[in-house]
Amino acid sequence: MAGYGLVVRFVLKEGREATFDDLMARTVPAIAAGEPGTLVYTVHTVADEPRVRIFYELYRDRAAFDAHEEQPHTRAFLDAREELVESVSVDWVTRW
Repeated sequence: MAGYGLVVRFVLKEGREATFDDLMARTVPAIAAGEPGTLVYTVHTVADEPRVRIFYELYRDRAAFDAHEEQPHTRAFLDAREELVESVSVDWVTRW
């Protein structure tokens, strides 16, 4: 199984770190509880870069990713992130 994955790097707006982390504290458990096609969804902080968060996401397939994007908790995150995030970069990856 190759999976369908991405690594996302968020640089948060100054002073928005706690709000972003609170949002993720609500979002990640909802993903784990309600998305069987999401195999891995983890958020990391980065040493010496307090405004950076790295997400690693692995889905069973593209359909599972598409289903993730339509979940209410994901939509809420996407709607809120513009106020919290300075920049974002995405690398699409395939597990081998």
